[in-house]
Amino acid sequence: MMKRALTVFCPATVSNVGPGFDLLGFALEQPGDRLIVRRNDEGILRLIDESGTGLPTDPEKNVAAIAVKSLLEGLQEMGLLREQDALQDQEALQDQEALREQESLQEQDAIHDQETPQGQETASRSKAPAGKSTLPGFDLIFSQKINPGSGLGSSAASSVAAVVGVNELLGAPLTAAALLPYAMEGEEAASGSYHADNVAPALLGGFTLIRGYEPLDIKHIPYPADLYCAVVHPDLQFNTMEGRKVIPSEVPLQTAVAQAGNLAGLIAGLTTSDYGLISRSVTDLFAEPYRTDKLPAYGELKKKSLAEGALGTGLSGSGPSLFSLCRGEEIARSVAKVMEEHFRQHGIGCMTYISRVSEAGCRIATEDTKEEQR
Repeated sequence: MMKRALTVFCPATVSNVGPGFDLLGFALEQPGDRLIVRRNDEGILRLIDESGTGLPTDPEKNVAAIAVKSLLEGLQEMGLLREQDALQDQEALQDQEALREQESLQEQDAIHDQETPQGQETASRSKAPAGKSTLPGFDLIFSQKINPGSGLGSSAASSVAAVVGVNELLGAPLTAAALLPYAMEGEEAASGSYHADNVAPALLGGFTLIRGYEPLDIKHIPYPADLYCAVVHPDLQFNTMEGRKVIPSEVPLQTAVAQAGNLAGLIAGLTTSDYGLISRSVTDLFAEPYRTDKLPAYGELKKKSLAEGALGTGLSGSGPSLFSLCRGEEIARSVAKVMEEHFRQHGIGCMTYISRVSEAGCRIATEDTKEEQR
């Protein structure tokens, strides 16, 4: 018998990683999203926010629902939805429509032709087409959530967790890698751009390079075993879509060449464990210069972290969170303290996380709350 519900854990991610705008990202061990995915018999996507982060519960505005809808439509087009799934939800929809018609008649008798708020709601419901969709229904219950606007892949985690959970409840018709384009649909709704530097590591784990988008070409990058990351999330919120708008659409050739050199150097440094090369390469000339004006004394903060031993410091995604790559856990903890103190000196609270690059991406959580890698 197929499961009716499960819990999914999806890790936060650091994207761009300096010079890798829209191309590089890695998964963290913490924090992360915890999402309960549950079948319903109504053929609808229902969103329930128990995380306290104020997520939108309108399926048209929630990235997880957008990703799931894309997945279900894709599975239907490929003929991969099980027949009993479609039949079960078709019968549920018919029963639901019959109940709606009965309720509508009763309300019409009670209120006649008066225009009341309830009458408007009933009319709106009755306009919904019945029996036209045979897609399975799911409840998406957000019990733990990466803060939206943190720069730690919140929208990517929601999208990835949702498609992984739904795919599993449907008998896993697609591999993890095949889920990527559907999760990217949710990410695009949040950022206004079709990019995978958060979605790929959130789904697949590790350090990922998006070599190209047409066609989508993703590779895992080896990295040193003692590479740690210190992450500081200040009590600020940046809008991802707005953060992309401030970046110039064109850059001078000299800047493009320098950025390409930094990206190549970072990948070479990671794969050969050349810490000096890693340190010289964690520099972003494309986006960071236009995104840090809301962070207090950002240049001073970078100098402090480097003096404490960080290999390199930069914005995680569009910010406001910052990452520092470090050699070893001890240095990472020292760097995190320095960055935390910097924000507190400017009257801004923050959360800090110390993490290795997580080889595990999104996974199903077992009943005893341990996560199981898929």
